[in-house]
Amino acid sequence: MVEITARYEGQLRCNATHGPSGAHVLTDAPVDNHGKGEAFSPTDLVATALPTCMMTIMGIYAERHGISLAGMSARTEKEMTKVPPRRIAGLRTVITVPIAADHPQREALENAAHTCPVHRSLHPDIAAPIEFVYTG
Repeated sequence: MVEITARYEGQLRCNATHGPSGAHVLTDAPVDNHGKGEAFSPTDLVATALPTCMMTIMGIYAERHGISLAGMSARTEKEMTKVPPRRIAGLRTVITVPIAADHPQREALENAAHTCPVHRSLHPDIAAPIEFVYTG
């Protein structure tokens, strides 16, 4: 179990603390939802969690199999619903992988990404396509 504590600071800003490390994350409501947009919004954190989780799980697989993924990167575009209720409608992710497209572990690495806990936790109504781009 990991404990996260959060404190509402006022003006639509929260300060969350990661129990094990003491690290802090500020959130702010986005401009299109009455906020200042000066920090990640809570839904931005979901959009951040998805690619970082996928790359982490890919990294675990890669380390077990002696594959270097240093320099791997991702870009996620978060789309919110246009009509109420306000929620995440889509999280389109492109992961750029620094290995050859014909790498023998390509399919296993992609499967690893698809099994990340965040991806598996998303509501099925959220469109979450993943594209892999190989640059090696």
